[in-house]
Amino acid sequence: MAAVSDSPLERIVDLRQLRSHDLDALLDEETEVWRETLDWDFHASAMLVRRFLDMQALTGYSLTINGRAVGYSYFVAEERKGLIGDLYVMKEFVSARNEELLLSAVVDSAVKTPFIQRIESQLLMLRTGARIALPHRSYLRMHKRTFMEIDLAGVTRLGPAATPAFLIDGWNQRKQEDAATLIADAYRGHIDSEINDQYRSPAGARRFLLNIIQFPGCGSFFQPASFLALDAASGKLCGMCLSSLICANVGHITQVCVSKAARGHALGYELIRRSLDAMARHGCVKASLTVTTANREAIALYERMGFRMTREFSAYVWEGFSARGPGEPAIGYR
Repeated sequence: MAAVSDSPLERIVDLRQLRSHDLDALLDEETEVWRETLDWDFHASAMLVRRFLDMQALTGYSLTINGRAVGYSYFVAEERKGLIGDLYVMKEFVSARNEELLLSAVVDSAVKTPFIQRIESQLLMLRTGARIALPHRSYLRMHKRTFMEIDLAGVTRLGPAATPAFLIDGWNQRKQEDAATLIADAYRGHIDSEINDQYRSPAGARRFLLNIIQFPGCGSFFQPASFLALDAASGKLCGMCLSSLICANVGHITQVCVSKAARGHALGYELIRRSLDAMARHGCVKASLTVTTANREAIALYERMGFRMTREFSAYVWEGFSARGPGEPAIGYR
């Protein structure tokens, strides 16, 4: 009689073949890991994943072992860009091979999707990124990113900066168009515009603002800790700091930028200080932000204010593969 094999049966399964209950254990564990490692309430994001799974509208893949979903990744198409929204493998099954299987599947699918010309991702839950064989390396650029946190118990020690040339006020929705223009101006030629191409134009920045204000990917937008800075003479918007709540008592700075003309006056410091103070008064005990590791000037400012690095991760950009439309030749790889 033939021996029964103990080898696990691995499969990469299209997410449209699954339903939310198939990923319940996986999403429950991921939610707990986000809380444990980043003080981040992932429930809203997990609910969106479940909803789109049940609508058969989530483009991506699950890694199953012996019929059990142990990992998943997905992407969304936004005009000519694919955004990899998440990649998570359960603790018991984390390995470079398993994460590589999922990342390769989702990147392969994105590069073959008609009209997509660029793929972006910032995967905080990719645990073996330094060891995996990244797919389509000839089209890939990587940028190291740093996750930083601050204990808000000591935020009162941060003295206000004198900024007489600027008027600082709370976030105003009517300034959203001006804010989009400011982002495009502030990030022109900046490394972050290589990571997120929405920073390159007012139209892209408008979509970026919509995402962080209305959707839960960066937490729930928190207007009381979001500030705008106006030039006192001209009234022109020249700086802003936007914040969210990533759980009931933890804040997150989602965007801070100052126009080139207004730099050198401690305006960025003062905007961040006010945001941290507002979070502390709301009852937050911690706040966090992410920054590109090569941006040493920004990291030095954050460290002086009391932020410390708690996690490193990578931003990945694939660009230069051949896009195609219906009826056009298949993609050619180098």
